[in-house]
Formats: sequence, structure tokens, C-alpha cells
Amino acid sequence: MSFSILPPPITPLAAILPSEPLLLMGAGPVPIPQAVAQANGVIINHLGPTMDRVIQNVKYMAAYAFQTRSDKILGIAGPASAAMEMAVANLCWPGRKVLCLKVGTFSGRLGEMALGVGADVTFLEGPPGRPVSLADVREAMKKQRYDVVTMAHGETSCGVRMVEMPEICKLAKTQGALTIVDAVVTLTAMPVHMDEWGIDVGIVGGQKALSSIPGVSACAFSQDAWKVVEERPLPRPHWCYDATRAQRFWGYQQYHYTAPVPGVLALHEALRLVCEETLERRFRRHEMSSLAMQAGLEAMGLELFASKDVRLNSVLAIKLPSGVDSARIREYMTKAFRVEISGAFGLNIVRVGQMGEQCRSHNLFKTLYAMGMSFQREGVKLDVAKGMAALEQGLAGDRDYFVD
Repeated sequence: MSFSILPPPITPLAAILPSEPLLLMGAGPVPIPQAVAQANGVIINHLGPTMDRVIQNVKYMAAYAFQTRSDKILGIAGPASAAMEMAVANLCWPGRKVLCLKVGTFSGRLGEMALGVGADVTFLEGPPGRPVSLADVREAMKKQRYDVVTMAHGETSCGVRMVEMPEICKLAKTQGALTIVDAVVTLTAMPVHMDEWGIDVGIVGGQKALSSIPGVSACAFSQDAWKVVEERPLPRPHWCYDATRAQRFWGYQQYHYTAPVPGVLALHEALRLVCEETLERRFRRHEMSSLAMQAGLEAMGLELFASKDVRLNSVLAIKLPSGVDSARIREYMTKAFRVEISGAFGLNIVRVGQMGEQCRSHNLFKTLYAMGMSFQREGVKLDVAKGMAALEQGLAGDRDYFVD
């Protein structure tokens, strides 16, 4: 038997990957610990007794991370956007009114998804570089009753934090609205109190603050949200993202679809490391890392995009000086220093991640130096030494938080 179309010559992966891996210091994915990497190379039966124990542990540890007593925690074989899809597709349908608090790309994506399943969506935006305020939400709720309010705790695209999110969630609860919260870049990087704040669905992806692999995410549903899921009057538009079907696997270890076993095992190890470190110490490490990096950037002569009162610690957005090309800066950083940071979605900024394994002192020094030298190469007048000294001073207080 002959084939008219022959297989093309394929370059082995080892020849494609760089000999020295890039230090990933962008807005995600982030470097992962060795324990997570090892778990990601293991395959077990997704319906066997070992997997049952893994799932129970993942739910138990995720409940700690979300600070919730809910047992309705569901993993998803997909990125954080897939977790958004699950939340939206199960709580929104034609006739439901959704208020989307839009600060940037990812908070706006929740509203786009709600439109996609037929909901009546109102987009409420704050001023550029600012979150939507509690007062604005209150005014919107005076004009119309909403069934669901969506928001991002931290807007990855511009480094802005929804500072009044706890109060907004509580206001929504008094109005009978459910809240969907994207906590992808904040969960385990800064406090997220799902039960105390009244969050109805919390969303997390593996590849950011959790320091796990991309492609596996999770939703945590409150009791109020789960009641709506169960009583939904219309057929669900998705099979994989049907929360009631997913509960068969995550609640009762019955078949839904073939689970992403290595990803779930990697998530297990990432959450285990969070629990070993404890949220208190992890929050402190992230805060110190980010504040020190912010001090270094500003001392060097760069300007941060978000003002201090609404600045997100886990993703820092840095303004590009006039005439500076983001792509050239980032390309030189990767080639000369093997450090990668992120560009932006239409804004004149670059973004530096401060999440999970990024928050190690050796990563901070390497990144700040690489940025400073790369900006200087583009003609920006900076004092790199002053920035490095400010970073050193910011980290000097509690070195033990940064021990690997």
C-alpha cells in the first residue's frame, strides 16, 4: 500500500525549545515548582480509587484557598476562560439580566459570554485605569433589577484591583443577585474570602497565582448559586461545562468525561504547597515581592499605570515612555537576558507578573535588571542602580519569606 501524501520532516521538540528556558515573568503562565512538574507527568485511572482520593484532597484544599465551606467545587479541563464559561452558562440564559462590571479585557469577557448564552447584559465601566465603584453599582441597581453581577477581582489586562468588591458582593446579595468573580490572579496571592464577602461563584485558573499548569481551572459555587444551577428552567448549552454533570465526577466520582489526569494531579500539588506555606505567609510573600518590585521600578524612573489605591499586586502594569516600542523591549529582554514579560491589550503598557513562583528574590532581581537595561537600550534615561538598590531594600526585612 502506498501513500501519495508523505509525512513532512518533523523537528524534535528538544530542537525547538531554547537551551536555556525563559524566566516567565509576565501575566501568566508562571514558573511551576518541581513537585507540580513531576505530578504533571503522571497518568492514573481517572475513575479509580486513587483518583477518588486526589479529587477529595483537591476540593478540600481549594475550599481553604477560596475560604469557603461549600463542597460544590468543580474542576474544568480548560483554561480559566473555560471556568468563566461554566459559571456563566449555568447561571445565565435568555431573560436573565446581567450586570457586567468591566475594567478591562477579562472582566469584559464575562459579559461577552453572558451575551453568548442569550442573557440581557448591561456593561458598567469605570474611568480608564480605575475600577467600577460601589456607588456606580448602587446607582445601576436603582434603575434595574439584575439576576447576576460579574466582575474580576484583579483585572489582568491593566493591573487594576476591584477594591470595593466585598461591598459590591454584599450589595448584590441584598438585591437578590448572584455574583460571579474572576479570582484568577488573586486567589492565594491576596485575600479572597468567598463566604465572608458573599461571592456566589469563584473562578480560578491553574497557571497564575496557584503556580500550576495552564489548561486546568476550577469553579467554587455557593449554596445560593447551586440552587439556581439545579433549578435552571432551560437546557444547558454545554455538555462539558454543565455543572450538574460535572458534579457527577467531582461530587460522586462518576463518569462525566475523561478528566485531565496530569493537570488534576498538578493542581493537587500546587494546592498542597499553598496549604503547607499557609495563606497568611503566602499573602505576605506576594505583598512584599510586589511592593519591592514597585519601589524598584519607580526608583529606576518608570511609571506604573494604576494608581496606588487601586493597584493590583499580582500583575503590575508599567507605562511605556513616549516613543518606546513594547515589542522591541520584550524581544531584547528575552534574547539578552532570557526573561519574558507581557505586552498589553491595546494599552501603552507592559506587564510584569508577581504570582506564585515569580515571587522569589532571585527572579525579581533578574527581571528588574533586564527591564532597566532593555529600556535604556531604547533611549530611556533610567537609574538602574538606584532601582536595584530600592528592590534590595524592599526585600531586606523578611528574607525567610522568599526561601525556596
